[in-house]
Amino acid sequence: MTSLGAVTLGKQLNASDISDTAIALLDEQGTVAGWTQTAERLVGYSAGDVVGRSAALVLPAFEEAATTSAFVEQCRTENGWPGAQALRHRDGRVLDVSLRLTMLRGQDGTTRWLASMTGTGPLSEDGMDGSVRGPLLAREPIGVAIRDRQLRCTFVNDVAESHDGLPGARRLGRRHTDVRPRSHAETLEAVMRQVLQNGATKVHEYRTYLPTSQGPEHQFAASFQCLQGADGAALGVCVISADVTANRQTRERLAVLGQASARLGSTLDVMQVSQELADVAVPLVADYVAVDLEQSVSFGEGPPVRIGATGKRFPAFRRAGLASIRQGVPESPWVRGEPVDVPPTSPFAAALHAGQSRLEPVLDTAPGTWVDEVPALAHRVRESGMHSIMVVPIRTRRALLGMALFVRTENPVPFHEADLLLAEELVNRAAQALDNARQYARKHTAALTL
Repeated sequence: MTSLGAVTLGKQLNASDISDTAIALLDEQGTVAGWTQTAERLVGYSAGDVVGRSAALVLPAFEEAATTSAFVEQCRTENGWPGAQALRHRDGRVLDVSLRLTMLRGQDGTTRWLASMTGTGPLSEDGMDGSVRGPLLAREPIGVAIRDRQLRCTFVNDVAESHDGLPGARRLGRRHTDVRPRSHAETLEAVMRQVLQNGATKVHEYRTYLPTSQGPEHQFAASFQCLQGADGAALGVCVISADVTANRQTRERLAVLGQASARLGSTLDVMQVSQELADVAVPLVADYVAVDLEQSVSFGEGPPVRIGATGKRFPAFRRAGLASIRQGVPESPWVRGEPVDVPPTSPFAAALHAGQSRLEPVLDTAPGTWVDEVPALAHRVRESGMHSIMVVPIRTRRALLGMALFVRTENPVPFHEADLLLAEELVNRAAQALDNARQYARKHTAALTL
């Protein structure tokens, strides 16, 4: 049962704050079996003070429970366990903490519980609750493994398997290098030895593909804390892993949008705005980007086209922006300013008819598909290795300004929904700049005719 007993509170995890979370290991009877330096810093008790004693020493609410499992059920029944608990400091103070308990299973069927605690505090200046830190208090599930001094896995939860595809039965009793004989495993074990030697908390980040997914790569953060016994000596290492992909994507999204804010809208030239959009998106979003403007926007040919109104008159486009990770933008059969052919059965046409973005994670370029309707385009598509695309209409007040095409060629990972959201945010900002430039051009033209 994945993450049995896991209780969460808070916002998205932050890998840099993992070390702020206090860790303790409890057995099923609620006795403290392992303690960490972070736990000592939080409550003032050393390992010698608490290991071998009931968790009720620091958790007053535990006094009413006979076992750890009963404590979990008690909290669920009383308040749904939002994560808030009272913690008794050694000096007598009562601290408000966010608590999470995660069940672990051993090779012989025994059970342990990982208790993770983070002190609460006032809201920070930006309004975010600074007390809710680290993957231990985030909504995402965490993978947990306990390793002995020889780095053999003694306890693990089911979530760990979803992170690396390794079943608990194969992991238990073995070292990381026994089941993952690669340099990455050796690096992790080197970190664990450092933790055992000096008791410091270490954080390691790595990227990998989920074993059950063909989607985008995921970034994980793993924390390593030394578990101490009653004599203060190292018992082993607690390894906690969490998927921090969402955080990485958020940081990248903010970085891209920051660039867009500084660059888009700095000119009242629609062609230049289009080029800026393409430049901003490569390579952070796509390997190749093309921006096509509807002819009434860039060249004043005909009235503006309404979104989705393509039944009687299919819009005409001209290429206005181009950017690629490859020199010379070899992916495009058209240069800036040239008319663009839009195959009627293509994803571009589908996006136009629907009036909304279109995501094709896997682009079908087989013979006889829409790409063959424009031979020059077909050649570039197949030669460059286009395999995943996003088409996003550029619009404002129901008027179609153009279309933006985002393509992956070198990057083997298909586009997914998070990529599309970022592309749409960028295009929305460009649409505002394009509309401003269009309105300015119209006023300027009208003034010249007076």
